[in-house]
Amino acid sequence: MLQPDLLRNRIGSSLMVLAALAAGVRAAADEPSKPSAPQPPSSTATADVLPVDRSVGQRLANFTLTDAVTGRPYMLYGYAGKTGMVLVFMGTTCPVGDVYMPRLAEISRDYRAKGFVVLGVNSNAHETNAEIAAHARKFNLDFPVLKDRDNLIADAALIERTPEVLVLDGMARICYRGAIDDQYGVGARKPAAERHYLRDALDSLAAKQPVKVKATAAVGCLIEKVKTQAVAKTSPPRVRPPAPAIAAAHDADAIKAADIGQVTYSSAAAAIIQNRCESCHRPGQVAPFSLLSYDDARKHSAMIREVVDNRRMPPWHADPKYGHFANDRSLTAKERATLLAWIDQGAPLGEPKNIPAARTYPQGWSIGTPDLVLEIPETYTVPKQGVVAYVRFRVPTNFKEDRWVQAAEAVPGDRSVVHHIVVYLDTHQKERAEGLGGRHFCGYAPGDMPSVFPEGTAKRIPAGSDLIFELHYTPIGEVRQDRSKLGLIFAKKPPTREAFTMAVFESDFMIPPNKDDVAVASSTTLSQDLRLLSFMPHMHLRGKDFRYTITRPDQAPEVALSVPAYDFGWQSYYTLAEPLTLPKGTRIDCLAHFDNTSNNLNNPDPNKLVRWGEQTFEEMMIGYIDVDVPVGTAVSRAPGRQPSVGRQVFQALSGRGPRAAAPRQAKP
Repeated sequence: MLQPDLLRNRIGSSLMVLAALAAGVRAAADEPSKPSAPQPPSSTATADVLPVDRSVGQRLANFTLTDAVTGRPYMLYGYAGKTGMVLVFMGTTCPVGDVYMPRLAEISRDYRAKGFVVLGVNSNAHETNAEIAAHARKFNLDFPVLKDRDNLIADAALIERTPEVLVLDGMARICYRGAIDDQYGVGARKPAAERHYLRDALDSLAAKQPVKVKATAAVGCLIEKVKTQAVAKTSPPRVRPPAPAIAAAHDADAIKAADIGQVTYSSAAAAIIQNRCESCHRPGQVAPFSLLSYDDARKHSAMIREVVDNRRMPPWHADPKYGHFANDRSLTAKERATLLAWIDQGAPLGEPKNIPAARTYPQGWSIGTPDLVLEIPETYTVPKQGVVAYVRFRVPTNFKEDRWVQAAEAVPGDRSVVHHIVVYLDTHQKERAEGLGGRHFCGYAPGDMPSVFPEGTAKRIPAGSDLIFELHYTPIGEVRQDRSKLGLIFAKKPPTREAFTMAVFESDFMIPPNKDDVAVASSTTLSQDLRLLSFMPHMHLRGKDFRYTITRPDQAPEVALSVPAYDFGWQSYYTLAEPLTLPKGTRIDCLAHFDNTSNNLNNPDPNKLVRWGEQTFEEMMIGYIDVDVPVGTAVSRAPGRQPSVGRQVFQALSGRGPRAAAPRQAKP
């Protein structure tokens, strides 16, 4: 420890330097800061405007950084099973940080035997490994000091100053953040610390007790960071044009705009826009602008013409040769020609009195006004950058009796950072083994995702069940905050059929680098009679096409849905116009192809070998289906064929992927 006189001199001589380095630093608080209410998202959000207890309770994402002294790599999750961990964010020139170095070394020694690990993290952009190593040797630090290049970890943890500390439990959840104690501040000091925040937090974890003071204001020098860039938009437009096969099928029935007579907004265009566009093009929905009025439509008429002409809008990616779908939003040949003619004629208004009456929409919902809304229990803060591991929240329903859901919709609190939501149903029975959080209930991804069931069919939420929200967040270059929710509309009459969601998936695959048309197949054989209601294919950025084939016993295979140009930016449910009755023994095959080349403009890295994974730079292959059975009937599933590991390796090296188990020729 430093002697008192030396310590006093060091602090006094550093005040002028510190004032320049840490302009705007807050003075140390005598009292522990109380958790403050979440602040609204802001593009200029910093630690000074975010809550003091930001991210407390959240799990810190894994990382691997190199010790500046030894060159040895350290992985955060490599300490799983430890009592806890201290991350102290450090600099080599911060006077407040320097006076705490001996104390941190002492804490590291005192708590090592209790199962705690201390790691230093240096996120200052201008400080080299050599400078960091010299600083660590100067203070005889006996814990690693890791170099955080490009301040990725500081941004992920929402750290702005040195020497802020994070205390993590054995599962890497943040239990405390803030000051080490209350002795030193900017231009202030006490003879001794009165409140030992860091030691108190460690003692609580060692005793397996809750940490009482979860956050305090950090005092010290601002971390000098590289500027965080907004996430580059490398993908094509959010909704891509349909596959050439689909365009050709529509072109065969096309009507030319020149063959349409005089068109006005009031006579025809308004009704088409209302029926085909307004569900998304209204405030609070996914589309970038509203089309609720004539002025809206006229203002955007040039853009409307472009996306209608190339069939990018309305988004619909199913090949019209297969299946009939109740939610088909594609324009008919006449509707398309009429809209193009209206714009080509100068987008005239016509008689205002003939404009169809405006529709009323429940704000923020496409299923209608929910009977019940359930939110995740706390606001989640999404960092500027980095990879955020999946986040899961348990939401009790507190239902005293079984409830039947006719429609369900998951809605992000902040669409800019919520990539997708999966809501699982945990009945506290064996069904929980069916998924990461239980039985699949509903979900959200960019596109058309609400679950709406036909008359007489509903999903059951058993009494006492919990909902597990699984959220995938994608940082966009600024701190954002999310409070996602789920809306439920209950069946008004007792249903006769119960709906379930099944996943026909293949997880044991490898997609070689720089390979196109890599096939991955999955299948299931039904062990009972049921009705098929809808499809929802799911892949990530390398997904190219997806096809479902149904083979009833003793019948030829039949293509039920083909999506020849899968669009990760707009994922749809495909709801059958009439449910398909499938007898026991029916086989459902899914076949997907992946493009891992530079020709795929969405591809994060064509030089990578890609396997199954949660993040969008990894891949998935899931053929979701919604089915229903008579109420009181359980749904079971015979396992599909899983290719062997040896075959997987051979197929990956040869660029083929698992063979499609379905016959090569399917009945149109």
